[in-house]
Amino acid sequence: MPLPPSIHGLREIAGRYDGFILDLWGVLHDGDKAYPGAIDCLERLKRAGKRAMALSNAPRRVDVAVKRMTEMGIRPELLNAVMTSGEDAWQHLKKRDDPWYAKLGRKAFHLGPERDTGMLAGLDLTVVHDVGAAEFILNTGAHMDGETLKEYEPLLKQGAQRRIPMVCANADLVVIHHGRMQICAGLLAERYEALGGHVRWHGKPHRDMYQLCFKLLGVADRRRILAVGDSFRTDIAGAKGAGIDALFVAHGIHGEELEVPAGGHPDPEKLNALIERTGVSPAAVMPNFVW
Repeated sequence: MPLPPSIHGLREIAGRYDGFILDLWGVLHDGDKAYPGAIDCLERLKRAGKRAMALSNAPRRVDVAVKRMTEMGIRPELLNAVMTSGEDAWQHLKKRDDPWYAKLGRKAFHLGPERDTGMLAGLDLTVVHDVGAAEFILNTGAHMDGETLKEYEPLLKQGAQRRIPMVCANADLVVIHHGRMQICAGLLAERYEALGGHVRWHGKPHRDMYQLCFKLLGVADRRRILAVGDSFRTDIAGAKGAGIDALFVAHGIHGEELEVPAGGHPDPEKLNALIERTGVSPAAVMPNFVW
């Protein structure tokens, strides 16, 4: 595949699009604070009459995500909508309006940290603390910084052997926080499948999430929608699967792999290798989400 063009700011291609689906962690913020220039970019899109929404693989509900964004200075009025993989999972657990969820049991084992227990609120569930007593596993990710997949192997094996279905509320494998890579729910779910367990996935790159976003965004012509993200596995592949263009932000999760200097562009050979390995290519590449 030919290398995608490199740009320095969104202004260079913004005129081609009416709607923008933006990743949160890695594009708008680093988990603690908004990236320099990100809020300015959102403000310029708003003034230009563009429609923009955030789509995050966060294993928590939208109101929690909006509260955290606001604390970082990313004002809700700058976005037309916000959606999270956690909200999508919660809504399915609440409504149970498809065959898979309709037959799901009510005894839930929460595989995740205390901060994600809001995912259990408002649902008619019995929370059990032994995976062997569960009718399904709600997976929101690792408990603490620095944990490895190996630490979860016994629990995952037990669940898979008992054929307990898993709801994965965050399809991300890893995330960068304070410069360190941390494992996410998607890595646990991927291993669970490898052990023979069955997983219901929520979030990018799964097509259902984009169908929901198209309704929220309100832009009919998908040729005029651009997804912006830092992960080839979720953001770039997800956009391609949904039939829309993607803009790759290079400094994020692939930054070290692509040898991206501060404010600079990725090494062309390493970017080409990533494109060849994943089989997907963005419409353009830029260092950071700036105007």
